[in-house]
Amino acid sequence: MLLALETSCDETSAAVVHQGRVVSNVVSSQIRLHAEYGGVVPELATREHLRNLLPVAREALSQAGVAVNQLDAVAATRGPGLPAALRAGFNAAQTLAFTLRRPLYGIHHHEAHLYSPWIQGTPLAAQFDQFQPNVSLIVSGGHTLLILVTAPLQHRVLGGTLDDAAGECFDKTAKLLGLPYPGGPWVDRLAAEGNPQAFDFPRPLLTDPGHDFSFSGLKTSVRYFLQKHPGLAEDRKALCDLCASVQAAIVEVLAAKTVRAARQMGVSLVTASGGVTCNSGLRRELERRCQRHHLELRLAAPSLCTDNAAMIGILAERQHEAGMAPSSPDAEVIPGWSLE
Repeated sequence: MLLALETSCDETSAAVVHQGRVVSNVVSSQIRLHAEYGGVVPELATREHLRNLLPVAREALSQAGVAVNQLDAVAATRGPGLPAALRAGFNAAQTLAFTLRRPLYGIHHHEAHLYSPWIQGTPLAAQFDQFQPNVSLIVSGGHTLLILVTAPLQHRVLGGTLDDAAGECFDKTAKLLGLPYPGGPWVDRLAAEGNPQAFDFPRPLLTDPGHDFSFSGLKTSVRYFLQKHPGLAEDRKALCDLCASVQAAIVEVLAAKTVRAARQMGVSLVTASGGVTCNSGLRRELERRCQRHHLELRLAAPSLCTDNAAMIGILAERQHEAGMAPSSPDAEVIPGWSLE
């Protein structure tokens, strides 16, 4: 049995994992708290983690029917993320592991996302017996990454974010339009009623042969567009058309570059995870392009796209089984930890 904790940003989560199965996965979200400020306030996020961590961990253990002394290992997100938020969970895991004399695994948040598309079924379980080499898209508010995964625990980063990530572009567009926080889901909902061809926005680096992403230019284009068309966001139809057009630009870049990378790398499988993978337009576009090029597609379940401890635990257990060295008892969090 392994207990995993996740506190990298604004979700406090704990999960119990056993032999590749997610026995429990509890998530306490802070969305309502931060909505008042239009974004995550690090100090408030840390305070809430400290308040919620023990109850959430107790609930995860209770749902799993597991006593603390039955744990074989402990895991927590070590980075990347908000420094104080990371410390809340990682230091708690260090203390528990030291007290129980169990190994501690400090997990890279993005590496854990690589395996969330493989956590499926009821009950949730890792389907590593079906594993195939794949190109994986990790797309969230702070990061957009393309990664070649050749085997479990073996990967190579192909490209990443040069400036604004896709999720940032969604959220900043929503803010320009006066939509509530978090803005990405609002853009998605309004886009469903709009015409994606109503307005023409740039597709940054779409034809660039590399695998990197850049969305700052698209965000700037939206801002200039709104300056030239004041009051447009007050018209419901125009607002929906604008959301649909911006979303179409973002998802075309994400899906096209992901599928192109898969074909160039010679793999037959594409996976996707991270908070923006909840976007319905992105899910549809990835499905459409993968079907066209005869590629298999695995998308993380929406509940596992956002931050959660289940994916942390699945990866930690895999590392434990592979005999990888646990983290040092006095290890520090790594807020800017890059995936290699």
